[in-house]
Amino acid sequence: MSILIYIVTGLIMLFLILVILAPKGYDVSRSIVVDRSKAEVYHHLKSLKNQDNWSPWSKKDPNMKKEFHGEDGTVGSMTAWEGNKEVGSGEQEITALQKNERIESKLRFLKPWKSESDCYFQLHETEDQKTKVTWGFTGQNAFPLSIMMLFMSMDKMVGPDFEEGLQGLKNHLEN
Repeated sequence: MSILIYIVTGLIMLFLILVILAPKGYDVSRSIVVDRSKAEVYHHLKSLKNQDNWSPWSKKDPNMKKEFHGEDGTVGSMTAWEGNKEVGSGEQEITALQKNERIESKLRFLKPWKSESDCYFQLHETEDQKTKVTWGFTGQNAFPLSIMMLFMSMDKMVGPDFEEGLQGLKNHLEN
């Protein structure tokens, strides 16, 4: 009986250690320089409809169903999507706009699992009148996902998609 108590106590301790060590949040971002003015890049990025021109997720599911609500490119405008198992389903809502500087939105994922993230595009003019675009998202890891994140990397899962998307954005705007 005492061996069983030690095993159960050990498992509880291991579980508590994992909970304490588990990352509570994430912050993933990537950047690229686009040979266009901040105003041009901002005008393109604030439109949710324009994202289909370069989004890596649109390529993963060209048959994805999308709906748009509100006046595109304004705070409160929203897109909802339902796609294959690679893109899942969810919605994105523009929550803040700082003209020619920053676009913020809320991402609400419904499938394959429910979660929320804050997404942003930050624009910086470079010395040669080009625009550095930083695309990122942040959020909190809810339990039990937080424990799974000890063995997985949000940066490795999403970072390559951001890189592909930014390269697509650059190609789209420069051509």
